[in-house]
Amino acid sequence: MDDICEGRPDHGAEGDAVLGAMTLYPVPESVSRARRWFRRFIAKHEVACSVDDCVLMISELVTNAILYGRAEEAWLVRVEWRREGKSLRVDVHSPGFPASVRLRYPAANEAHGRGLWLVNALADSWRAGPSRFGGTVVSFEMADAWPS
Repeated sequence: MDDICEGRPDHGAEGDAVLGAMTLYPVPESVSRARRWFRRFIAKHEVACSVDDCVLMISELVTNAILYGRAEEAWLVRVEWRREGKSLRVDVHSPGFPASVRLRYPAANEAHGRGLWLVNALADSWRAGPSRFGGTVVSFEMADAWPS
C-alpha cells in the first residue's frame, strides 16, 4: 500500500500557492512517510525556520489524525504546506469533529498527550477548526520562514 504524494504547486481554497501536499492512509507507517516527504519537498524552498521542528510537529499532528480521525467509510489524512507572506503554514486534514481537538498539559508520568503541547511550544501559532474537505484541520504557522 503506497501513499499518494504530490510535490507540485497547487492552489488552495483561497487561491494561495500550496508548496506541497500529500495524502496518506491512516496507518502508523504514514507518520514516517509524512516526515520524509515534507523534508524532500520543503528543501528546495530554503526556509529559514527549523525544518526539524516542522517535521516533529507534522509527526505529532499526523499521529493525532490517525489515532483520533473518525469516519464511517474509508478515509485519508491530507497534509498541505504553503507560503503565506513570510510565514510557512502547515495544515493536517482528517475526518472527525473539530471540537474534539484540545490542548492538554499532561503530567510528567503520562505516556501520551503531548502532541498539541509540542505544537503549542514550537509553532508561532496554531489553530484547529473545520476542514474544507469535511472533518477537522489542525494548522501551525512558522513566522519569518522567509525573512526577505
